[in-house]
Amino acid sequence: MKKVTLIFAAILLTLGLTACGNNEGQATNDATQAIQTESSQEIENANNTEEVVDQTKDDDTVTTTSEEVPEDTSIEDSESPNEDGGVLVVYFSATGTTKDIAEKIASITGADIYEIKAAQEYTDADLNWNDSDSRSTKEQNDSSARPEIGSDSVSLDGYTTIYIGYPIWWGEEPRIMDTFVETYNFDGKTMIPFCTSGSSGIGRSGQNLADNAGSGTWLEGKRFGAGASEDEIRSWLEGLQ
Repeated sequence: MKKVTLIFAAILLTLGLTACGNNEGQATNDATQAIQTESSQEIENANNTEEVVDQTKDDDTVTTTSEEVPEDTSIEDSESPNEDGGVLVVYFSATGTTKDIAEKIASITGADIYEIKAAQEYTDADLNWNDSDSRSTKEQNDSSARPEIGSDSVSLDGYTTIYIGYPIWWGEEPRIMDTFVETYNFDGKTMIPFCTSGSSGIGRSGQNLADNAGSGTWLEGKRFGAGASEDEIRSWLEGLQ
């Protein structure tokens, strides 16, 4: 009888241990599933958050790009600096005297400036008016002489007023000035001659240029002595207005 009791007790103990093991396993499985579920939710929430951030970045990028696009400033819409009343000073100067006056006129008026240069530069011997065989003497004695210009051509587009300067040689304009005015068209432009000399006046030089040009509106010119002051030049310019 004692032996049977012991066997029955052992069976009960075994059944109890098995039940406990099953309960602990089920608890472990439940805990594992809960952790897995929570982790999945965290991952999903993180993904959703990243998508929202990415979408926000995309929206900001679009907005910024839209705001920072500059207005169309095509060069075709810009005005040429010589449009609407551009002024140009053209001059020929063999010794620098006329150049000085031309640069003062350009400075006062804010004009562009262009120098007429001879293809063959004039030497001191060429300018010797006491020598009947000097180059300048021969040219001035021949009204048909047309010395070649060596400087690059100039565009007159956009200029409405042109001051044209030169020294007086043998009472007239140098023949290279005739070369210049016969090369260009001055239609629609106001031409204003000025000259330099030791004593001679402007004479017929301005009219000669007008006749040879055959275009443009030519005003009466002005003669200046060497080293004319800016005040003298300014006074003349103001009198033209």
